[in-house]
Amino acid sequence: MARWRALAERIPSGPIRDDALHALGAKRTHADGAALFSTLVDKRNGSLLRLLVAYELILDFLDNVSERHRTEANGRELHLALIDAVDPRRTPSDYYRHHPWKQDGGYLRALVESCQAGCSRLPSFARIRSAVLIEAGRTQVLALNHITDPTERDAALRKWAAEECPDDHGLAWYELGGAASASLVVLALLTLATRGDLTAEDVERTRAAYWPWMSLVAVMLDSYADQMEDAVSGDHSYVAHYPNRDAMIDRLSECIATASRRALSLPAGQRHAVVVASMVAMYLSKDSARSTSLIADTRTLVGAGGSLARLLLPMLRLWRIAYSHRAA
Repeated sequence: MARWRALAERIPSGPIRDDALHALGAKRTHADGAALFSTLVDKRNGSLLRLLVAYELILDFLDNVSERHRTEANGRELHLALIDAVDPRRTPSDYYRHHPWKQDGGYLRALVESCQAGCSRLPSFARIRSAVLIEAGRTQVLALNHITDPTERDAALRKWAAEECPDDHGLAWYELGGAASASLVVLALLTLATRGDLTAEDVERTRAAYWPWMSLVAVMLDSYADQMEDAVSGDHSYVAHYPNRDAMIDRLSECIATASRRALSLPAGQRHAVVVASMVAMYLSKDSARSTSLIADTRTLVGAGGSLARLLLPMLRLWRIAYSHRAA
């Protein structure tokens, strides 16, 4: 993180520099969440850790940059970086082609090339390449999330879901869009590729566990904690698509329980379960999730995460206080 911060501070363009530093600071919880995936392997792996964090930093950085110029063309070009990052064969694109500011001092390209180098060092990258490119490709949905007009945005997301996710797992269009905008499946597959004895069955099993349920939990809990802030700012809120509050809490509880079960079904399932429980506790430890109007619902959602989520909640609350991320 210190390395990327030092590079971000030298970005020539003020708006791009602000976006990079904001992603490194205000979204530190996401980077720590990505780093947690490195605990799924048996031995410390510094190369994997750097790869996971760099990939998450790209996603968080692009989320900020694309908000400054909310056109689909700009969003799609920027988010090609998430695909290039997990394919060492690809040449980085001109990501700022449709963006008003272009001088980032090589920051985004450096992140992409760092990820590509990390992928090349994974013993079984060739065995996950096809799957990870599909999952990274889903993140193109992020180009649609920032469309200014809500009617146009929702129509675009409906069309995307119908075209890109024909096997919808019983999810609504907004749930599919939300799940696709998370990085969890990519992070899980990259971690899996550290194994030298990897099989095609292992890849599909992990992919099926993480898509769509674990990704959906991450995005929906983030949206749940931010719902009041989004209502004021007018930003897209995934949970606002649920018909009412009871339906939202019932559905999110169901998703959390399903994600937890699927995590435990994997080899070393207890480690995957820690990732899910940590994710639940981290999002629900925000100040906004503990407000008077949400506290009862938050307790219900924490309960759906089981005893481990309940145990981790106060710990991650202390983490937020220590790192000044109570409301970030």
